[in-house]
Amino acid sequence: MAEQAPSRAAQGQALGDLGRRIAARRVELGLSRHETADRAGMAPGYLKYLEERPGAAPGSGVLLRLAEVLETTVRDLTGGDTGLPPGPGRPAPGARLVELSVPECRALLADHGVGRIAVPTAFGPVVVPVNYSVVDGAIVFRTEPGSTPAQASGCQVAFETDRIDDAFSTGWSVLVRGHARTVTDPGEAARFAGLARGAPWAGGHREEWVRIDPVAITGRRITA
Repeated sequence: MAEQAPSRAAQGQALGDLGRRIAARRVELGLSRHETADRAGMAPGYLKYLEERPGAAPGSGVLLRLAEVLETTVRDLTGGDTGLPPGPGRPAPGARLVELSVPECRALLADHGVGRIAVPTAFGPVVVPVNYSVVDGAIVFRTEPGSTPAQASGCQVAFETDRIDDAFSTGWSVLVRGHARTVTDPGEAARFAGLARGAPWAGGHREEWVRIDPVAITGRRITA
């Protein structure tokens, strides 16, 4: 059974940046701690230490083995790419661009949590990131009244989410076009609050729900 992403409540002291990156990547790959440790040639207890001990500083050999097992790079595990946009690497040999089916796009949308919405404003279109969920086929997110994402209400908008793997120069993107509206029914808003995953990373008082009902969904994947 696949593990769920570790949380502060579940992991207690899993507060180190390196530990968070290791744990998040293995969970993304569907690997247990024991499986990861076995493939990397280390004791599960040591991997637990790396994931849960802030300030853990393994040697370069350990990092190289973990990066190989987790299909990434040492730079990515240690946060060397933090603050940089994705995609600076070279194309993978034999890379192909593949169109995704609508069911594939919906599956990727439902399994993700951060996307970008293109909002028409008085000064032209503006693209901003939002934390989102998919409920009953609609894309829903919380925002502040009067904010840029809130201006999407009543408009035809574009919404995009993607996953870029710099280590292998692969990735996918899904584009949704549809109508956005502010949720005014208290029952509907309460339902979204109960079913939505997570909370806005930006914090603050963001209690206005916006939903996007898709009209068209397309997607592409770059494979090596």
